[in-house]
Amino acid sequence: MDLNLTEEQSDFRAVIERFLEKEVPTSTVREWADTAAGFDRDWWVRAAELGVAAPLVSENHGGGSVSGLGVLDLAMFAEEFGRVVAPGPLHATNIVLAGLMLAEDQNPAHGDLIEDLVGGGRIAAWAVSEPGLGWNPSGPTVSVDEGFVLNGVKDRVEYAAESDVLLVNALTAEGISLFVVPVDRPGVTVLPMQSLDLTRRYAQVTFDSVELVRTDLVGVLDEGEPIASHQTLIAGVLQSAETVGILRTVLDFTTEWAFDRYSFGRPLASYQALKHRFADIRTWVEASAAIASSAAHAVQDGDQAAAQMVAAAKSYVTDLAPRIIQDCVQLHGGIGVTWEHDLHLYLRRAVANRVTYGTPAEHRRRIADLIEL
Repeated sequence: MDLNLTEEQSDFRAVIERFLEKEVPTSTVREWADTAAGFDRDWWVRAAELGVAAPLVSENHGGGSVSGLGVLDLAMFAEEFGRVVAPGPLHATNIVLAGLMLAEDQNPAHGDLIEDLVGGGRIAAWAVSEPGLGWNPSGPTVSVDEGFVLNGVKDRVEYAAESDVLLVNALTAEGISLFVVPVDRPGVTVLPMQSLDLTRRYAQVTFDSVELVRTDLVGVLDEGEPIASHQTLIAGVLQSAETVGILRTVLDFTTEWAFDRYSFGRPLASYQALKHRFADIRTWVEASAAIASSAAHAVQDGDQAAAQMVAAAKSYVTDLAPRIIQDCVQLHGGIGVTWEHDLHLYLRRAVANRVTYGTPAEHRRRIADLIEL
């Protein structure tokens, strides 16, 4: 994405790029895909030491960003993760941190957890989606009664089984509230779900009369909607940026293939019909990068239209990406549909991003609501 990076940001981006290329080449991604967690915990600690979980966190909690513009730095990290289809809880942990940091001004009860998440010592996941329901973080059915007992089911929880704590949005007496719930608390059951993405894990979480305490509350009771809305913005920025990174890599190696592959004595890239297809793909990729960048800047600047921009980016980028990659599969010919080629790793991640944290159709409806259509 064109984030108008400073010299310091560009240098740090190069550090992250080299780290990911060395630590998680696609051969390693494939190896980790056969493990229970889908990634290596020690590797995540090393990534956290570089600051990938720090941009949204203040320095007094162990965080900070290179530029002081945390959302833009985080979008930069997400794009680099997308370029190598890296596994790990980049999204899950940073989305939880976004909520915790917003709530710290209201109820500073989770400083130790924030520092552990920044350092990679603990992992957290946002338990927001529910079975059979569309994307509605402000309308949970999972509930907490007056006795502070949590009941209900969440599903599609990213890295729930690999997490130490869950950030759960729940219905309370006069609104919604968010609670930090340790995964090992009595009454919490985590059931892994099938995932199209080979390295990203999801799970269904059941809360059966889980007893909460006051210190589990994030922010103010019954006033969790602003926190959930802010987390939705961060999730949209992360997914849009990561998907742009995916598209850039897929376009790069598809273009390289077209120049290396010969047909009737000529490289495929020399045929006019294919030139037109590559021109279209390049246009769509640059459009995706532009809207993803605009969304990140809107959130960073606190723009009043940030919610609209993020919904537009999430809708456009994640809807278009699977179609672009499918086109690249066709341009590769037979090799594009083989297990050995890396194309399917990127396609799987793009499709997972399309349906996680709201589908394109749900975000288009969100735009309609915001502009009061």
